[in-house]
Amino acid sequence: MKLISLAFSRRYVTFTLCIIAVVVFLGLSFESPFYLPLLALAFGLTLLGVHDLAQTRHSILRSYPIAAHIRFLLEDIRPEIRQYFVESDTDGAPFDRSTRSIVYQRAKGQLDKRPFGTELGVYGTNYEWINHSLSPAEPTKEPFRVLVGGEACPAPYSASVLNISAMSFGALSANAIRALNKGAKMGGFAHDTGEGGLSQYHRENGGDIIWEIGSGYFGCRDANGAFSPERFAEQARSEQVKMVEIKLSQGAKPGHGGVLPAAKVSAEIAAARGVAMGADCVSPARHSAFSTPIGLMEFVARLRELSSGKPVGFKLCIGHPWEFLGIPKAMLETGIYPDFIVVDGKEGGTGAAPLEFIDHMGTPLQEGLMFAHNALIGLGIRDRVRLGASGKIITAFDMARIMSMGADWCNVARGFMFAVGCIQAQACHTDRCPTGVTTQDKIRQRALVVEDKAERVFNFHRSTLIALAELIAAAGLSHPGQLTPRHFFKRVAPDSVVNYEQLHRFLAPGELLAGTDDPRFRQSWAMARADSFAPAA
Repeated sequence: MKLISLAFSRRYVTFTLCIIAVVVFLGLSFESPFYLPLLALAFGLTLLGVHDLAQTRHSILRSYPIAAHIRFLLEDIRPEIRQYFVESDTDGAPFDRSTRSIVYQRAKGQLDKRPFGTELGVYGTNYEWINHSLSPAEPTKEPFRVLVGGEACPAPYSASVLNISAMSFGALSANAIRALNKGAKMGGFAHDTGEGGLSQYHRENGGDIIWEIGSGYFGCRDANGAFSPERFAEQARSEQVKMVEIKLSQGAKPGHGGVLPAAKVSAEIAAARGVAMGADCVSPARHSAFSTPIGLMEFVARLRELSSGKPVGFKLCIGHPWEFLGIPKAMLETGIYPDFIVVDGKEGGTGAAPLEFIDHMGTPLQEGLMFAHNALIGLGIRDRVRLGASGKIITAFDMARIMSMGADWCNVARGFMFAVGCIQAQACHTDRCPTGVTTQDKIRQRALVVEDKAERVFNFHRSTLIALAELIAAAGLSHPGQLTPRHFFKRVAPDSVVNYEQLHRFLAPGELLAGTDDPRFRQSWAMARADSFAPAA
């Protein structure tokens, strides 16, 4: 019955009908030669379907044999219908599908150049660019890296400036996790686990891991759902785990917890998360291991010790400014500094979240990163803490722009999802992903061939860093760390262009400690408390 149901599912119905047509026309051909051309057509389509199921290059063909060729036909005529394929992201900024196609081309190792000039319409308000130099530098051949780990960290990590952002096993399929991690191993960059735990699929190919610890403490929790030092130490001391990241909030749904219903808690997910089958898997909106900025710093120090001195930091979407400022105030008071902070923008993606949270909760990446960067500079401690950034970063230009605003490295989710085959079908929450990226259905996962997609992950990373090297070389620089706000320009009105240094107000080193008159910080710094996330009276 299962095979019959599968044969007549939407995915295989065209292929199944072709097989039936072969049988029918074969029988009719014995009675009349009129049916021979139809038999040949049905037989040819059936052979095409067999080829689609056997090939490993295209996930969509493995899931939708024969029928998916219509999609590729439309792709072939895309330049003639491109104006109909423009989406808008949650900020209202245009997101042209040609950006996604560039990711696909880079992932596949294809030529990613474009004919003609800049796309029509981009010269309007909000257009941004980087100025070039009349004395360009030679593009750097060595991959760009940044050392993460402060004075209290005996096991620092040399991280790529481009890494895979947090995406959990459970949200992604086993094959997607395998492909991402194998690509990371091939390219020498890091793979963030997301808060769903360090699964067996993260371990199979040995790629560098950033282990994210969320409020559910998945993979390091006791029977009551509280943090377990013993379970954490057991996994964190693995050679594969290079850094530990405490997740305070996620950009796409900050301040929102989650529940994975018991029916969806498979044996594999239960093992990865350290939870029992047959019960809801709850991810609270807040942590139970600490409740104050000082408590957070003490938790950072505790995890660093338990992991044998590996870099420990935290990720958050900037919310109430006094709450964030309470954290560096706690750093100064305790003398404990995280090795890194990852700022997640509200425009970051997720498998499922309430619409209001996706569109209207949390601070966008540029504003959040600038606030964190300025706060650390204003307190004179920016050199002690590395800053990562995530949130709809896809291209080398996106990376350069964000790094000019203070980021030391970038985490990318969307681009790597495209690399493993995501076509933005927006079926992540249904468990019916057509390309096997976000489903736990074993048959659907078959569409994603690990070896092929791992190569694409590697290619996307390598090609994007080559593009970044060429971009900054054209600006006369040799490393993205040399980028400053002066290098980027924005049209803010039809008759007005400013660079980022003019557009944004930057604090001077130590200005916040000395007493700033900047309205973004003056009142919030006075409200910030090291002993509580609540504002001072």
